[in-house]
Amino acid sequence: MTAPEILTEIWRGDILESVHTGHAVICDHKGDIVEAWGNPDHITYPRSSCKMIQALPLIESGAADAYGLNSEHLALACASHQGAAIHTDRVSKWLSGLDLGESDLRCGAQEPADIPARNALVKTDDSPCQYHNNCSGKHSGFLTWNKHMGHGADYHDPSHPLQVAIKEAFEDVTDENTPGYGIDGCSAPNFATSVAGLARSMAFFAGASEDGSAREKAALRLHRAMATHPELVAGETRACTELMRAMDHKVAIKTGADGVFTAIIPEKKLGVALKISDGATRASECTIAAILVKLGVLDPAHPATQKRLNAPILNWNKVNCGTIKAVDSLK
Repeated sequence: MTAPEILTEIWRGDILESVHTGHAVICDHKGDIVEAWGNPDHITYPRSSCKMIQALPLIESGAADAYGLNSEHLALACASHQGAAIHTDRVSKWLSGLDLGESDLRCGAQEPADIPARNALVKTDDSPCQYHNNCSGKHSGFLTWNKHMGHGADYHDPSHPLQVAIKEAFEDVTDENTPGYGIDGCSAPNFATSVAGLARSMAFFAGASEDGSAREKAALRLHRAMATHPELVAGETRACTELMRAMDHKVAIKTGADGVFTAIIPEKKLGVALKISDGATRASECTIAAILVKLGVLDPAHPATQKRLNAPILNWNKVNCGTIKAVDSLK
């Protein structure tokens, strides 16, 4: 099949109101496709769902150990955080330890998604800064690599040695030559791959062993850090945080803009990737929850699951008007 497949349905009352189509792939640690929906060869940008790949050079170069980074730092390096104090305080301290600061970041200022942080800015008539950017942890990892390796300040440039190293790692773990890149919201290049390639890369992380290669050891540290600190990877109320907690910190998952989601399942040595065609977050969250339930790693009765899978659609009076449902083929 080459066309996108319906993955999520939106019901209002007893009538199917709309649908979200897309592509999803489950791969094993050998790189083989276990199950797929839509077109596994569909080319997409992973967006933030591949931040753990972008963090591989941070560990492989020796930079992480040289500057004493712990699992919290590594989780932030893979994060799309909300700009809450638990994120910005840690990023600020991290950069200070490198004798760097907010002005060294290249991600841009962003209004925090965290409501208390946003309200604090309003109350003090202050402005958002780059620490609030959801990618400031990733960029702090970039700066750590850059400090260790001694390259130029514009680490986000596609021709910079860091981005060249990230491209090499990306093509290795996806087992594909990338057809190109786009510039992400944080100004760093985002390399394209097929949905199958993205799932294959997650399966590489899932099958990584302490007895494996240097890249495997780096992958193991990164996905364990994500699962250990889900609140740093995203934040309170977010799907990544709540679902990783619901899975007892045994699975690492990561959202990306425009309807992308990935999952690393070490106990089963499986990787998952999906792309919703219209970029809808409600559909990507519903679909990843359905696949995780299908694979037996997420309890369908857990409140965090029920917020996304077969989730009620409430109006402003909190009246239940409909349901966000996964299609039967995902169950």
